[in-house]
Amino acid sequence: MQGQGVLGGLLIGAALAQSALAQAPLPAQSLPLVEVTGSNIKQAEAEGAAPVQVITREEIQRTGANSLKELFDAYFSIGAGQSDTGGRGTFSAGSSAAALRGISSRSTLVLLNSRRVAPYPLAEYSDIFVNIDSLPLEAVERVEILRSGASAIYGSEAVAGVINIITRQSYQGLSARASHQHSLFSHTFDSNTASLSGGFGDLGRDRYNLLVNLEAYRRDGVVWSDVLRYVNPQLTAPFPGFGTFSTYSYPGNVIGAGPIAGCPSELIIGGLCRYNRYQRFETTPAADRLNFMTSGRMQLRPDLLGFAELLYSQTKTRYLSPFQPYGPALGSAVWGDPSTNLGRTFYYRGLPATHPLNPTGMNDAELRYRFVDGPNDSSGEASQYRLLAGLRGTWDRYEWESAAGVMGGAADLKLRGQFSDSGFKQVIGNYDPAQVDPLFFNRDYKIGQLNSAAVIDTLFPKYGYRGSTRQIFLDGKLSGEATRYEGRPVGLALGFDVRHDRFAMTPTENLRTGDIVGEGFLASSAARTHGAVFGEVNWPATPSLEFQAAGRLDKFPGFDVHLSPKVGMRFEASPTLLLRGTIEGGFRAPNLSESAPSTRFAFDSGISDPKRCAQAQALAKDLRAAAALLPASDPQRVLLEARADNILNAECQGSLATTVLNNPNLQPETSRSANLGIVFKLARHTSLALDYWNLLRKNEIGLKGTTALLDVEDSLAPGTIIRTDPSQDRSFTPAERLAYQVTAGSLSTVIGRFDNAARTKTSGIDVTLNSRFATPAGPLDVQLNGTYLLTFGYWYALRGGYGDNLVGRVGVPRVRGDISATMAAGPFTNALTWHYRSGTTMNGDYFDTDFSPENCPQTTGWTADQCRVGSTHYFDYFVAYTGVKNLTVSANVRNLFNRRPPVDLRGILVGGGGLIPQNVSDVMGRMLRVTVEYRF
Repeated sequence: MQGQGVLGGLLIGAALAQSALAQAPLPAQSLPLVEVTGSNIKQAEAEGAAPVQVITREEIQRTGANSLKELFDAYFSIGAGQSDTGGRGTFSAGSSAAALRGISSRSTLVLLNSRRVAPYPLAEYSDIFVNIDSLPLEAVERVEILRSGASAIYGSEAVAGVINIITRQSYQGLSARASHQHSLFSHTFDSNTASLSGGFGDLGRDRYNLLVNLEAYRRDGVVWSDVLRYVNPQLTAPFPGFGTFSTYSYPGNVIGAGPIAGCPSELIIGGLCRYNRYQRFETTPAADRLNFMTSGRMQLRPDLLGFAELLYSQTKTRYLSPFQPYGPALGSAVWGDPSTNLGRTFYYRGLPATHPLNPTGMNDAELRYRFVDGPNDSSGEASQYRLLAGLRGTWDRYEWESAAGVMGGAADLKLRGQFSDSGFKQVIGNYDPAQVDPLFFNRDYKIGQLNSAAVIDTLFPKYGYRGSTRQIFLDGKLSGEATRYEGRPVGLALGFDVRHDRFAMTPTENLRTGDIVGEGFLASSAARTHGAVFGEVNWPATPSLEFQAAGRLDKFPGFDVHLSPKVGMRFEASPTLLLRGTIEGGFRAPNLSESAPSTRFAFDSGISDPKRCAQAQALAKDLRAAAALLPASDPQRVLLEARADNILNAECQGSLATTVLNNPNLQPETSRSANLGIVFKLARHTSLALDYWNLLRKNEIGLKGTTALLDVEDSLAPGTIIRTDPSQDRSFTPAERLAYQVTAGSLSTVIGRFDNAARTKTSGIDVTLNSRFATPAGPLDVQLNGTYLLTFGYWYALRGGYGDNLVGRVGVPRVRGDISATMAAGPFTNALTWHYRSGTTMNGDYFDTDFSPENCPQTTGWTADQCRVGSTHYFDYFVAYTGVKNLTVSANVRNLFNRRPPVDLRGILVGGGGLIPQNVSDVMGRMLRVTVEYRF
């Protein structure tokens, strides 16, 4: 009933507006009215009730960004989400996302020309988001960032903010643009971009304008062996295993008997055959993208404009991974079988005593092997589109606009490199150590020999996902001056939005039956129709005081009508002082991946077991100390060091299976956000804005974090966390379990369910400074954008309250921002930008005690300085020359002084197992991008 009352109020308001419209003349405007992100009412003021950061086309070019993802990464104050460089370990590989305020990408709404874009066809578990790699950068005129909730204007997902990408309008002419990027430090990381833009027709003279843009992007893949010598030695010094070759090699080793015949002599180190694993550890995957966009406008009548837009993109990202290793010291691999909803375990057993490569006479002799004759690569490929057409015109004293369209796409995640459970049993044998198999590793697959394609295809079949999404929409809005209040115009906007969504994510049959060892599983197929009506009023109470009010009613199947309200204020206290503020409610409806009946099987990686990690660190330290007493050529030394690495990998940065069940009782997420700002006009061309913001999200859909569950494991219901039997312990011997007081078995599986139990709160202050100075050489523009974070915390239902304030801890810096200075002098334009992000401690929330400043030196053996991450700051430089007619040549130097990022030992320990740095910028160093543009 409440929703019906609000809807009725909006309709009555529309009727009153039409009546008043007939009596009030439309006033002449001294300033052009424009639509600003966060409002449906056009306005003339540069500063509205809600702060909007605008990145102009010129500023985009000065960053040297090759893509929208690179652009957002260049602005610390904006934030970023998933990257296509993140590897194959995601369900949505091959895509990038944006995320504001440190909150997940599913709570940031990305718009193109103020309308929604179809999500990436592959969901990242429960996250459905816009792939910003599919949007053309060259066609962008500006990007508007609204860093506050806007559900009252745009509906679901606009919780943390809105990113509105505005493309070029009324462009005329033909231009070609090409750029090349290269690292001047490691001489790698090449990427190339080429684009062609054409604008035809003058809307005022020819009654039409057409824009066509084609953009191609290519990025070379880089592996760590290419750049290993450039890694900061301070980052790797605490990790003796860094840079070493693996004992899991080809043709392999039998422990106690040495290398298998055929190993090159130069790869026999310490009496064992070695393999350079870094030649397939990837820093950056290769990528190809093609984006095409055309948009047109036609003046059908003086009061009627037609418009249409077509966006099409193809993206492909190719990933490399180390070839599959094999050996009992690896422990076991766990995964879920969707056909039974039960976990499964793969064991790396040794060679039987009867095997011809086992001269030890011992049963299950340890084999260390690598399947270099098998594949281990993957790709994420997608094609996406958006086609819309609409009309814009005037009716009486209102402007109106309506559009209809269809958008969507398809994506394929193609994978290879993991064992087929059935195939392994067929060509190698039974991996269950409880079963006797005298022909183990002596069937069709031959160790260290040339195996047929049929055998390899049986052992390593193709698998992956096919995703598709489609959305059909119809929208419309009416805006203009509804009436006048004491001679001042009262703005009104009304509108509607109706959409039909369809989303499907289909795994291959071998994933559906649980046949791929160690792989997760996700399937979803659902559709729904939903709609909304909205209204907005701008009331000038006095010549200097304005109030805004907005409301939106959204209706999704299975849920009550949801009202998202918003009120705002703008008070111009004096020509040099402006006060502003907003309070609004937001929401996010469960997406089609979350709401569809499903069971998901996945993995959590980098997990530190609180019941076993400290003991594993102590054992590894003792093993390395014992190894140091042996000669370098002693094979036993190699074994001790390798075992120390394996134990740390298994217990302090291990992986475990997670089973996630759907929850039909999910409710929409809700939020409350508030902003209060003050803008100073310090001089004619200088303004300073300070905006305090506060965001609270409730009923968040998610899972109780694995780390948080482990912290309270003893209080959970039986069966939530499953551990292996102590007799199957692959890290500690029985004697070591007693000596190091190990009382729990190793982690195997966590079983959870989506729920609305989570909450997030965060607050801070945004600072924006814009200034222009006159200098003898030319005008100097200075711009500052920064955020001072006050609070950031998560609610834990298991704890019954919020955790610690995470500001200043790992991944949550207190201060981030950038300052740029730009000067145009004759045919030259120069710009210098300083980027800054404050340092953090290494620990996370209250349960992450091992890496706290107090405990870290004791648990890791690192110094107090090594137990924190320092601040990040570096300079970028841009120069452009336009002295030749129609030609522009520019250069961007990123990280001008080749400054290394701060040392992050936790990142390389937890994220890379002590073997792989997590910050690729360490080996990128100084980057140069050269761009040439010619206008015909």
